[in-house]
Amino acid sequence: MRLDKFLCDNNIGTRSQVKEYIKKGQVTVNDQIIKKPETKVNEETDTVVCQGQPIHYRKYVYYMLNKPEGVVSATNDNTAPTVVSLLTVPEQKDLFPVGRLDKDTTGLLLLTNDGALAHDLLSPKKHVDKTYLVKPEKPLSAEDIHRLENGLDIGDEKPTAPSKARLTENGDLLLTIHEGRFHQVKRMLQAVDNQVLTLERVSFGPLSLDLSLQRGEYRALTEEEIEVLSGSGKKS
Repeated sequence: MRLDKFLCDNNIGTRSQVKEYIKKGQVTVNDQIIKKPETKVNEETDTVVCQGQPIHYRKYVYYMLNKPEGVVSATNDNTAPTVVSLLTVPEQKDLFPVGRLDKDTTGLLLLTNDGALAHDLLSPKKHVDKTYLVKPEKPLSAEDIHRLENGLDIGDEKPTAPSKARLTENGDLLLTIHEGRFHQVKRMLQAVDNQVLTLERVSFGPLSLDLSLQRGEYRALTEEEIEVLSGSGKKS
């Protein structure tokens, strides 16, 4: 791999910025100052330091996006902007969303290039929880909550699995499910003679939506978040 690409892939800067660092002698490979951006490096065995900071190559990257309305959970689409297009990062072309949120659904969406972890997180056998904040069309009763929690018929072969449901102070619904059926939350509300006005995912597995992120904003996951997320994907 070229040295400049190695640095870009690790978010050290744009291609032009990292070339400048290299030309100024601010980058070493195995303790040798390198001034040619095209120099080949082995991302697994070479020791690369930029401006005094060791750079550890990241094979996989993980981002949290606060998905806005009107954006589709896909890598490409001819009719609407995609969640991937919102991320201006070096790895953009390799990223994909972990699962999907409907076009009109907002909130927490993970994007990565780690296919194995994505597969684990989406596997029905793993029972990874997903929590949604639902604004219902009309007030939900205690009986509605009971039915939502204990599973109900939404027109599939089997009823929904048991869920966790509770009302917030203003009457919105916090609903936690571990299945991923098509339009599941909307269909569950329809099954109790209600409708979803707005739908936001507020958590996925052990991760909660970063409230500092505005709609359409994103950030890389911390090492701690990646570790706990990987752990939840391994559970069965």
